[in-house]
Amino acid sequence: MEKIIIRGAKTHNLKNVNAELPRNRLVVITGPSGSGKSSLAFDTLYAEGQRRYLEGLSPYARQFLNIRNKPDVDSIEGLSPAIAIDQKNRSDNPRSTVGSSTEILDYLRLLYSRVGTPYCPDHHLPLEATPVSVIAERLLAWPEETPVILLSPIPADRRANPKQLLADLARQGFLRVRIGSDIVETEEASPDALADLSLRADIVVDRLKLRKSSRGRLTESLDLASRLSGGRVSAMNHRTREETAFSTNFSCPLCDFSLKKLEPGLFSPQTARGRCPTCGGTGTVPAVSIESIIHPELSLRAGAIPNWGENSPKHFALLEAAANRASVSLDTPWEELSGKDRQFMLQGDPDQPEFPGIESLITEEAETLSKADREKLLGPLLKEKTCPDCKGEKLSREARNVFLTSEGKLFSYPSLLRMPISELEPLLGSLELGETARAVADRILPPILDRLRYLNSVGLAYLTLDRPVTTLSGGESQRIRLACELSSGLSGVMYVLDEPSTGLHPADNEKLLDSLKRLRDAGNSVIVVEHDEDTIRSADYLIDMGPGSGESGGEVIASGSLKEILKDPKSVTGTYLSHPETTVQRNRSRRIGKKLLIKGARGHNLKNVSASIPVGCLTVVSGVSGSGKSSLINGTLYPALAAKLYRASASPLPVDAIEGLEHLDKVICIDQQPLGRTSRSNPATYMGIFQGIREIFAGTALALERGYGADRFSFNVKGGRCEACQGEGILKIGLQFLPDMQVPCDVCGGTRYNQETLEVRYQGKNIAEILDLSVDQAIPVFANHPAILRKLEALEAVGLGYIRLGQSSQTFSGGEAQRVKIAVELAKTDTGRTLYLLDEPTSGLHFREISQLIALLQKICDAGNTVVVIEHDMNVVASADWVIDMGPGGEDGGRILCEGTPEDIAACPESVTGRFLQKKIA
Repeated sequence: MEKIIIRGAKTHNLKNVNAELPRNRLVVITGPSGSGKSSLAFDTLYAEGQRRYLEGLSPYARQFLNIRNKPDVDSIEGLSPAIAIDQKNRSDNPRSTVGSSTEILDYLRLLYSRVGTPYCPDHHLPLEATPVSVIAERLLAWPEETPVILLSPIPADRRANPKQLLADLARQGFLRVRIGSDIVETEEASPDALADLSLRADIVVDRLKLRKSSRGRLTESLDLASRLSGGRVSAMNHRTREETAFSTNFSCPLCDFSLKKLEPGLFSPQTARGRCPTCGGTGTVPAVSIESIIHPELSLRAGAIPNWGENSPKHFALLEAAANRASVSLDTPWEELSGKDRQFMLQGDPDQPEFPGIESLITEEAETLSKADREKLLGPLLKEKTCPDCKGEKLSREARNVFLTSEGKLFSYPSLLRMPISELEPLLGSLELGETARAVADRILPPILDRLRYLNSVGLAYLTLDRPVTTLSGGESQRIRLACELSSGLSGVMYVLDEPSTGLHPADNEKLLDSLKRLRDAGNSVIVVEHDEDTIRSADYLIDMGPGSGESGGEVIASGSLKEILKDPKSVTGTYLSHPETTVQRNRSRRIGKKLLIKGARGHNLKNVSASIPVGCLTVVSGVSGSGKSSLINGTLYPALAAKLYRASASPLPVDAIEGLEHLDKVICIDQQPLGRTSRSNPATYMGIFQGIREIFAGTALALERGYGADRFSFNVKGGRCEACQGEGILKIGLQFLPDMQVPCDVCGGTRYNQETLEVRYQGKNIAEILDLSVDQAIPVFANHPAILRKLEALEAVGLGYIRLGQSSQTFSGGEAQRVKIAVELAKTDTGRTLYLLDEPTSGLHFREISQLIALLQKICDAGNTVVVIEHDMNVVASADWVIDMGPGGEDGGRILCEGTPEDIAACPESVTGRFLQKKIA
């Protein structure tokens, strides 16, 4: 069958959708937010494809798998096994990195353990390991009949009980030992001399003359000596007293440092052998940081140091005693104490050893607590600092001193993890290896290089392998998984992707499209939910959903090739593709005057960057991935301003100065992090209107008659909620080898409330029916309640009129979550002196919604506020008053290529953004 045929899809808001998609083609599903794109692609096509494949497994295997329920669809024909690559399946494990999630680290550890060269950390000399057979050959090359004494060094830990050691040696038949330079009978040896670690001690394993005929005895004795010492053995010429040391382990020729056989586990911070003993493999250790959070107007007794004092009565008693002896008052505000007294309080005084200072007391207390208790009781007082031993590399010193050589330079395992993928690939391709090592490496390197090439091809060349997965955006995480699928070589599969272009600069998008086409050309069906113009224009087949969002969506408005979509008058997408200039909106009357200045930013890959941000204007920070945009705004500007304006404890990345704070009252950073971690979080609770709604219900005649308070109408507390489902509205039923079922609660019917509570009505609706209203539907219901109405209108203004008041926040995309946060701020009283920082707010937005967003940002600026947006969308860049364009990316990035008006950027020959911007402002 050459088509995937869908009949009667009714999942979520889909309205009995019928559609035909060509197999083994690149199909793009587009349309406004909430129009049913994901419902069709993920909750119908992928869900059914995965379900049918997994149901072919045995019942025993199925009980371990999370199998989806059958989607609400009449029939689907022509399905293949399905793989979803979305933006939500990210690991929450802080130890998970780009390298571990792609399995590159597994291969790299194997490579270092097989062909790496260990070095002595102190002398930086290669460690040599000599097998027993080779040692024997070298000794037999000495002159015939040379008298040799074979010695096995006694490790220091075995010398702790010298009497017992000597008794054990005698019992095992070892007649002599050497202590210092003297060889003595074991039974006559001095235990005190043996315990003196300044003297060398060895077991005399054998005395023999070197002959070809004695090879067997020599080899056997060398093997015994090696086993006794853990790998070390010495051969002393009895005649000349000259001694030669050997080791079957890797050992330093100048000191006792040795290393057992290299194994992949040595290079993992998760293993006892591999992790740094100081930080436990985390790369950081807790450190006291008090000065930034002290309340200078308060005294120590009144709580100048938050979270300390009342939580640490024993230590506070020490402080009181020390303060009395030093005549320092604990009732004097901190800002009025002298510098000497402050230093005494924080760091103690050598003349009072019983009081080491508050910082030492807090450190001592932190070491006795578990990580959870430490965070709970002392969190604000502590910050993580780089481990002083491993310098953040997480590994033991043995692991940090194994090297590979390329172009005459040595590279440790941690140094490769810090290297951008764009540099790592050529380095691994040019390793300098011997013939034997090359044969081994040729078996290990191909899967590493394949994965690196695919990561590069999906626009992730700037990432490093040690980058934590938790710090990746949804788009980056998705493209990593796409690279892994490309390297798998599968065919006959249906891939479903969710906006893979999210976070990509237009310059990187071409590589991504090539990857999608490569996946298609391998014999796979590639179905992409996408708003990106280049991806839409590159599709073999398009499905345009709409016409609106939520209840007004759920229909296929148009489908076919790009030419057919452009000609279809019903297609909103076709209209914008035909007239792209309608999205750009610029306030040309706005003048640039006062500025916020960033001077000397040097965090991450920033290279002493200085930038200006016009106050009261819309500024866009653009640039290719890895150019330093987030480091400049989210890592430097926001924490620096938050520390100044709110006394926040987060430390900014290194920066010389931030000037122009007098023009601001507030700074608000609006990111795409989820609104809530539980299914109980919803727009009504997040916007702060649920309390007002519950109070309205509590004020109705029936509620007053029955004595119901506002708590009665909460599904989180006993009283009004349904106790059968505890206010969840659903019951989860485990079916062993069948998928777990989520069914509406048969007691409350999914309403979350008990019958008595649902009898109370406002404007003819009970509390469950109110929560089921969309924002647009709720506005007329609460028209007479200004506090609630203002927040609902803010949600409508950001294009979220289609979401339901009680909709779980976990169902929102990153773009929707960010717009809810914008709505929260819009609903507050505007001072006109606020700085808004937004990170890619167009993520997940259709052309029509981008146009609405730009209008909203312009409105915020018109009120005297300042907006800074990190953005790749050229419509937003073209609509800006000021653009800061960064580049070029990775280690070479961290520079401002040019800044100015969109016209200035378009005219800048260095700017990659400028080339794409020319099309928008022409």
